[in-house]
Amino acid sequence: MLSFLCRVFIDSWVGRIIAGLFFLAFIGWGVGDVLMGIGTERADVAARVGGRPILVQAYQNALQSEMPQVAQSMHLSDPSQIPPGTREEIARQVLQRLVLQAEIAEAADRHDLIVPDSVVRDEIFSIPAFKGRDGHFDRALLNARLRSTGMSEGRLVDLVRQEQASRVLLQPIRDGVGVPDVMVRRLFDFEAQTRTIDLVRVPFASQQVTAIPTDAQLARYHANHPWEFHAPEYRHARIVILSADTIGHQIDISDADLHKAYEAQAQTFNAPERRNVQIVTVPTQERAAALRAQWADAGSWALVQKNAGKDAAAVELPGVRQSDVPSTDLAKQIFSAPADATQGPVKSEGGWVVFRVTGVTPAHVTPFDEVKQALHDQIAHGRAQALLGDRVQKVQDAIAGGGLDAIPADLGAAAVSGELDQNGMTHEGAPAPIPGGDAARQAIVARIFSQAKGASPELMQGPDGVWYAVSVDSVTPGHDLSLTEAGPRVAAAWQAEARRHMADQQATTFYTQAAGQGGLAHVSPVIAGVEHSQPISPMQPSPEIPREVAALIFRLDHPGQSVMTQAGDSYVIATLTAINHPDPATQKPLYDRVRAGLAQSMGDDIEMTYGTALEGIVKPKPNNSAIRAVMTEVTGSQNTGTGQ
Repeated sequence: MLSFLCRVFIDSWVGRIIAGLFFLAFIGWGVGDVLMGIGTERADVAARVGGRPILVQAYQNALQSEMPQVAQSMHLSDPSQIPPGTREEIARQVLQRLVLQAEIAEAADRHDLIVPDSVVRDEIFSIPAFKGRDGHFDRALLNARLRSTGMSEGRLVDLVRQEQASRVLLQPIRDGVGVPDVMVRRLFDFEAQTRTIDLVRVPFASQQVTAIPTDAQLARYHANHPWEFHAPEYRHARIVILSADTIGHQIDISDADLHKAYEAQAQTFNAPERRNVQIVTVPTQERAAALRAQWADAGSWALVQKNAGKDAAAVELPGVRQSDVPSTDLAKQIFSAPADATQGPVKSEGGWVVFRVTGVTPAHVTPFDEVKQALHDQIAHGRAQALLGDRVQKVQDAIAGGGLDAIPADLGAAAVSGELDQNGMTHEGAPAPIPGGDAARQAIVARIFSQAKGASPELMQGPDGVWYAVSVDSVTPGHDLSLTEAGPRVAAAWQAEARRHMADQQATTFYTQAAGQGGLAHVSPVIAGVEHSQPISPMQPSPEIPREVAALIFRLDHPGQSVMTQAGDSYVIATLTAINHPDPATQKPLYDRVRAGLAQSMGDDIEMTYGTALEGIVKPKPNNSAIRAVMTEVTGSQNTGTGQ
């Protein structure tokens, strides 16, 4: 429930991110979600819960998997842009989630919960990462995924069995959740109510600044806003990166091997025809014939469903293959029927059938040439993974013997060099061309800015199976720009501030008039450019209305009240014009969704409370030095506590 209330009532979008992490339902993070982030396990242990270790690699991979999702939720293009404090909080919550998972698994063992092999098998078959394009379990894909992550099949089975046992333990707790009607109604009233507003925008850019700043004014502005005129620290570094990807670029794969891989994954590249079907099954031929006539005349699927009768089955089957239809004869008729024409009656094992094909997706065969490069990369990556350990040792030996320049070219390491700032940006404002994913890039940049100039390079293991070494050649310290260095930037900033101030004055005048005269629509003389909104609600905000305005509008008590706020490069004045309170009887689907959301959130909170209580039975034992190392590597923070 706390997570649901936080989603509803916390206004700050950063607050929503932190609250969502803090109250996260840990059991929802199953094997299928994190499988792609699992790498080769190290002996290091971040924490231990009873006999269960939380490996450093598992913690690091979970954290690396979390960062891009949080960045996306915060509308950031790169995880490195997440504020350091937020990154540290994410790291703490990810570790706590892993501890809670281990606590629950320990509890399941203490209760002697046994998960049958058939359940484990079915769960593995249902994991999306192991399904081909046809939606079915693909053994070759499973093997490829396990190879790429360095996980054995036995380890996967153990993880799935552990997760299933945890679910069995927690499900009765969740099933006992009941949501009070008064709580559902209160939240429904908030979520479903709609409001309309009048608003007017005063863009900064619309203000005409004719004054030319004097030298004294520019000097004063420069002195009062030093943070606007600062050159960041730049470091020139040489970087060597070794990974399965960099090694794979040097591996040649024969056409015979590529064709063999193409044939092994035939189900992935050869998609059968699929059809969207509306189908009704009734007990008698006479009723089926009547339904077909009605369907052909009216053409309304909703009417056919309504008139089919309680003993009928009327369903839609989107994207079915011929092999998905249980009846062989019916499958042939469905896949030979024309689209958008009612067919039947057809006798089937379940009764008499009338159907209509509403859409056809033709069979598609992906030619070998289209996937040749992808197959090459896939095979090369697998072979490179097997070579990585030996290559790591050779690169380490080469660096120890002669530095980065001593690394042989045939080991598959990639080298880049250049200047960058602490955000990984070049002087031109573009991301430095560092190979690898966002997490690896973030770790490498953090290493560059924590390593002393001239220090001997050291090969280190980073995120996503990437190994790297850096050498810092030079450091250009960050410094405040003098008035002369800042030059035209100061004049441009003075002009922008003057426009903002003029817009503030004009907007304040509009707001004062609206507040005193009962709203923007009543101001005399009439304010030009007033917009009249469509109804908005907390669940359906309008993209045309700034979120800063919407947040304030839902705090107002009655129509006629006005607010003023800054939204982007404008000031906005808005007047609440109407409030429409919802009726649960007319919006039952929404009412049911609110109830389901509350039930889900309350179940999550009860599970979280139960998991926390388990820590009193088996107390986790953190390895603080290992935890700090992971958090430093991933977040770039040097003085992070564990919170354990």
